[in-house]
Amino acid sequence: MDEMLMHKPEEECGIFGVFNHPEASNLTYLGLYALQHRGQESCGIVSSDGVNLHAHKSMGLVADVFGNQEIFKSLPGRSAIGHVRYSTTGSSVIKNVQPINVDYSRGSIAVAHNGNLVNAQIIKDELEAYGSIFQTTMDTEIIVHLLATSKANSLLDRLTDALNRIQGAYCLLFLTETRMIAARDPNGFRPLCLGRLGSSYVVASESCALDLIDAEFIREIEPGEVVHVDKNGLTSYFPLKKVQPTPCIFEFVYFARPDSHIFGKNVYQVRKEQGRQLAREHKVDADIVIPIPDSGVPAALGYAEESGIPFELGLIRNHYVGRTFIEPQQAIRHFGVKIKLNPVREVLKGKRVVVIDDSIVRGTTSRKIVKMIRNAGAAEVHVRISSPPTSYPCYYGIDTPNRKELISSSHSIDEIRRYITADSLGYLSEEGLMASVGADKESFCHACFTGGYPVKFPRLAQDEEPQMPLFEKETEKK
Repeated sequence: MDEMLMHKPEEECGIFGVFNHPEASNLTYLGLYALQHRGQESCGIVSSDGVNLHAHKSMGLVADVFGNQEIFKSLPGRSAIGHVRYSTTGSSVIKNVQPINVDYSRGSIAVAHNGNLVNAQIIKDELEAYGSIFQTTMDTEIIVHLLATSKANSLLDRLTDALNRIQGAYCLLFLTETRMIAARDPNGFRPLCLGRLGSSYVVASESCALDLIDAEFIREIEPGEVVHVDKNGLTSYFPLKKVQPTPCIFEFVYFARPDSHIFGKNVYQVRKEQGRQLAREHKVDADIVIPIPDSGVPAALGYAEESGIPFELGLIRNHYVGRTFIEPQQAIRHFGVKIKLNPVREVLKGKRVVVIDDSIVRGTTSRKIVKMIRNAGAAEVHVRISSPPTSYPCYYGIDTPNRKELISSSHSIDEIRRYITADSLGYLSEEGLMASVGADKESFCHACFTGGYPVKFPRLAQDEEPQMPLFEKETEKK
């Protein structure tokens, strides 16, 4: 397993859709390319020519799966939806590649899902008791079965029935022969935005995907909103009970691209402010500030500006390393880290260094990075983290380790400092994080820091730690 992949929680998924454009599949491919950071295991596109749905899906990165121009001849039509995936429920296998597309008594439909349903297993058990047969191990397939078994006449009414049954995090894109529908859960855990390209409508997980195809950003799709697009135009519905929205604060910390606009804010500006807040809370006498690239760069710039300590690139990232690699037989110390990060000795030698990162998960990679910086000649290494300690798993569409693997769940900050061999360690406070986004604590989901889960888990005893509601328990992430 690639050691650097264990350094952070894994991204969840990205979705993208275009309605009524002559190059719908090509544009969807480009949109998925912009969203590749949200999932690197598999990807797929389903298109509609107005009569039939057409699909191409495979394991791998977008550029590899759709690298042959001939593929787009098999994806005709003026509408398409696509998906990039990192599995949170269900194995990383071809049968689980999205979008899911099915034929049933009422026609054909495809669905792409970003998020995680906390009551998936309960609904699946009920459906199977009445004869439903599942083809995948993903919670997304539940939604298809709920649509098929609803007694309502219209698709929107069947969708409303389905959405009122499921609980948890979801951004959904549906495509039929003649329409595209987007839906976002009432809590608004994951980002979803609406754009326009000429007379065509575009839906994407992040606004950076709209930028790539020169689409105009209209607005974010609101929590609990269902957006329906067909030949008559766009219609918005709010069929679900309203709750206090709690979008995921970790989207700002790590997941979203810095150039994206989510939850009413620009991600880059929020991350810089996190760095400024961090400098106010954890000052230190030092010579240079360096980021762990790439996610630590905006916060490091903010820290440097606020503290007056010069910003330097003391670690250089190799952007061309894949997800797996073969280590030489002769062991190389810290190989998994060094293949992706290499220190600039001339920058670090003899310096008191502040190292900015966005989070510490298990601590093993942070320990190796600190030792690498010391070996490059740094006199002192002070680690600063632009978020609070990550002490609880996420159950809303992010693949985080279980709680016992999260170092901050069982160790004090000083114990973590000693483990990663830093001279000092400081985390951004919860108050500082909220100040960086200009919101109060109730406005976001911060369960990974506090354990306060806004959507409760079924079948959970009072003193029992929640378990990921998987159909299929996975023992290894690839």
